Amino acid sequence: MKFAVSLTMERFSPEVPMATVKNNLLELAVMADEGGFETLWTAEHHTIECTISPNPLMTLTWLAQHTQQIRLGTSTLVAPYWSPIRLAGEAALCDHLTGGRLEFGIARGSYQYEFDRMAEGMPQQEGVAYLKELVPAVKKLWADDYAHDGHYWNFPLAAGVPKPLQKPHPPIWVAARDPGTFDWAVGIGANILSTPLSAPAAEIAVLGEKFRKAVADHPEVPRPRLMMQRRTCVYERPEEWEVAVRHAIDYGRSFENLFQNIGTVKNGFPEVVPYESVKGKDNYNPESIRKNLMFGTPDEIIEKLQDYETAGVDQYCLGLTFNLPFELQKKTIRLFVDEVMPHFAARDRTLAVAAGR
Repeated sequence: MKFAVSLTMERFSPEVPMATVKNNLLELAVMADEGGFETLWTAEHHTIECTISPNPLMTLTWLAQHTQQIRLGTSTLVAPYWSPIRLAGEAALCDHLTGGRLEFGIARGSYQYEFDRMAEGMPQQEGVAYLKELVPAVKKLWADDYAHDGHYWNFPLAAGVPKPLQKPHPPIWVAARDPGTFDWAVGIGANILSTPLSAPAAEIAVLGEKFRKAVADHPEVPRPRLMMQRRTCVYERPEEWEVAVRHAIDYGRSFENLFQNIGTVKNGFPEVVPYESVKGKDNYNPESIRKNLMFGTPDEIIEKLQDYETAGVDQYCLGLTFNLPFELQKKTIRLFVDEVMPHFAARDRTLAVAAGR
């Protein structure tokens, strides 16, 4: 199992300067690169300060100038907000500007608040139809001249310019939680991005089973990769859990505002909605959060990661964007690099020796 980190610029108060937000992201990105993480993922969002990323391709191009090895991925581009020609060209250019390090992640989209402003109020669940038309068109534009006559987009013969640096194209990842999206994504040869959100550990196995079924149903394509992301905080002493849990609860109530469209957003800052308004209230129980999310000492984290390995996860992603204090974000990366990753590296070496490799 490899390891990745999800990072995005975030502000929860207008008192925090954008220069600080930008510099914090850069410092964390450099730490992740030097620490040996496989991939840095960053999302696309609009009109909200808690996730400042109107074009993740631009953010990744900037981070590429300050990192050496780490792969740079979009987690994720929102299909209904793009056109095939524009996306094919911008993603391919990003691939060149990052030295061929782009991982192309795409999704239907999540926040109804954004869809009301970016997609004329379309229900966010309908974004999957855009996703299924957009990705094949982009792949064809990356390959050759292509004309498209579809439901959402139509254009005459055109070239995707430039063509990607990676051949035949950057790795494609699709965000999925429902079986239909797993099946479609695996069927087109895409890798899977998924998350158990705040659900108990049993959800990890459920998502892993959806992936295994999709792979079994498509023996004609090589097995893709499965990434899972969970909010993560690593600390030295067990009693330090309360800080991480408190921030997870507050962030979750902002997320519910945007996802369910049940609160107000003032000048880009979402209201933290009342606890009574949220769905899945048990997911906001402090002890449930401590248990379900990737919160713990290095030893506790190693134990929790076994559930992901058992589920067939190829890459575990540390979700660090939930208003966690910056010093605690840095400590999480440092402890993960120094105490968690070496455990898995040593075990993999032992297994390789035992297998005679």
